[in-house]
Parts: sequence; C-alpha cells; structure tokens
Amino acid sequence: MKLYRPLLRPLLFRVDAETVHGLAIRAAELASSSRWLCSSVARRHEVDSDRLAVEIGGLRFRTPLGLAAGFDKSARAVPFLAALGFGHVEVGSISAEPSAGNPKPRLFRIPLDRGIVVNYGLPNDGADKVAQRLARSHACAPVGVNIVSTNRGPSAAAEPDEAVIGDYLQSVRRLQPVADYLCLNLSCPNTREGRGFFHEPERLTQLLKELDALDGRGVVKPLFLKVAPFQSLAQLEAFLATVEPARSVTGFSINLPPGKPAGLITPASQLSAMPGAVSGPIAAAAADWTLRELYSRMDRSRYHLIGSGGVFTGEDAYRKIRLGASLVQLMTALVYEGPGIAATINRALARLLEADGVQHIAQAVGVDA
Repeated sequence: MKLYRPLLRPLLFRVDAETVHGLAIRAAELASSSRWLCSSVARRHEVDSDRLAVEIGGLRFRTPLGLAAGFDKSARAVPFLAALGFGHVEVGSISAEPSAGNPKPRLFRIPLDRGIVVNYGLPNDGADKVAQRLARSHACAPVGVNIVSTNRGPSAAAEPDEAVIGDYLQSVRRLQPVADYLCLNLSCPNTREGRGFFHEPERLTQLLKELDALDGRGVVKPLFLKVAPFQSLAQLEAFLATVEPARSVTGFSINLPPGKPAGLITPASQLSAMPGAVSGPIAAAAADWTLRELYSRMDRSRYHLIGSGGVFTGEDAYRKIRLGASLVQLMTALVYEGPGIAATINRALARLLEADGVQHIAQAVGVDA
C-alpha cells in the first residue's frame, strides 16, 4: 500500500477505468494459477486473530471482511484475491446465460469523492463456464456466488415473470454445487429488470417458493438476498413480511442505491456524462440506515446481514458490524487503497475489538442498532 498510493495509483488513474480493471483481473488470474504464489501471498496478508472468526450457516470465515461481487465478475481470479487477506470472496453477478452487459463507457472514477460510477450492466461468462472455473478453484477462503437474471441488453423485449425467475433458478441449480454460499442480486441498479422487478411482492414470493422447493431436496447452500437501501420503514417491513415464510433464506446483503446520491463533490457537469450508480463513501449513509433498521426488525435467530458501502478503514467496517453486520464487504477501497487494504482493515478491526475489551467479534454485532 505504501507504493500503491503515491506511485501506482496516479499512473493507473491516467488509463481508462475499465481497461485497468481488465488488466487487474488478468494479472490476478495469472497469479491464481500458482498455488505456491497464492500461499505465499496469503501468509503475508494473514491476520492471526481468532477473535475475528465468524461462523454462519455452517461456514467459517477467518475474518468478517470480504471482497464484494463486481470485481471478479466471472470467477477468473478467486485464489489470488482470497490470498490478499479477504475472509471471503463473492464473485459475479452471474447469470444463466453469458451477457455482454451495457455499452461502453460504463465504468468511471470520481476521485474527488473517492468513488466510482458503475454502469457495467452485469457482463459475465454465464453459469456454465463459471461453474467449471470454480470446480477447479483452490481458494483459501469461502467463495460466494452472486446470481442475477441475464441482461439481454437495453433494446431486448421485456421478459415474462416466469422467464426471469427461471433464469435465477437455472443459475442456482448450476452454481450451488461449486459455491460455499449463494447471494441472489434482487436489486441491480444498472439493468431494466434489476431495478424494480422484485418490488412486486408476488414475484419475490414465487421465487422464494421455488427456492424452498429446491431446499427441500437439500440442494441449496446458505442463501442471501441482495437488496438496495430501502426508501422507507414501510417498504423494509413489507419486504421482511414477504420473506418471512421462506425457509431457505439465511440473510440479507445491502447493495448500492440507484442513481447519484446528494452530497457529491464531483461537479454535476462531469457526473452527467457518467451513467450508473455511485459506490464509495457517499453510499455509506443509505446503506447504514438500511443495515440498522433491518437488524432491528428482522428475526435475528434466523438471519444474518452483509454490510457494504464506503468501507475504507477498520473503523468503517467496525461501524457496520456494530450496526448489525455479521460480514462486511468492500470493493471501491481496493481501487483507491490497493491490494493491501484487506490486511490493513483486519489488523485495525483486531485492535478496535481489543481496545473495547470485546473478546470476539460476534459480541459486537448490532450493539449500536
């Protein structure tokens, strides 16, 4: 990290954001092919603290901090990314069929806000190819697979409800054998179906019934639902009421809010040429409100939360844990702070727990909710 910020980042930021992202994934993919290299990197980034370990749904995470979906979209570089000190790596979003995503340009940096604007539209290699890659993977941490319906492009005809739900189920069947957990992305802000399809309770109810039927045959891994920050308590409570009958849901993950939030420093004239949702510190407030209110109202004997949005420091991660998150994820901080960020945050978390006299991180979950 000492070299990344003063030397590498200024050079990388002179190049188109998506080009750099592609180069980073390719480099991590090459590194992933070497078990020796991944083991060496993992030893260097490991934080030896039992107080950080988390258990959810029979899975053990050596730290609550994970890499969010959106960085490794097609599971090309999981072993190396896990070796950077992440307690889990979530890949995707993955759809049943391959997708090219939205037209370029579709990824932008906004350094004044330490953020990025994302309008990728879920490009990925499809469930079959990703499943084949994960079957050969040797990651040193649990791997989550983020699932979404196939984006067929802005000009494609709207699909019937059963086709969208069937797309999710097809991916679940294909990917669950090679995943440690699944996360269904119900709220992608950059596709037509993703923005509001599951706002209709009947659609979500149908999806959950189908998932319960799979779960009844013992085929579904721990399952999270990824939702955008809610606009009101009434909306949040209606969501929980819809989910409550489902047996297969393990918990909830917080996604980016759609559009451009208020308070950005980047000039509006610049932002107008950048379609998409904004990640980074500006996304923290809406995500934290949803995190706190979900934790306060959900059945905590059944559900766990994954918090994200603006995690750059150990204090950021600790705040989300104290608001109710059992796991925390980052992505934008990797762009701005470099590949050592996970180890830095994990060490900071261990110090914060020790300073507060907390013996284990589970004891801090939700204390500020």
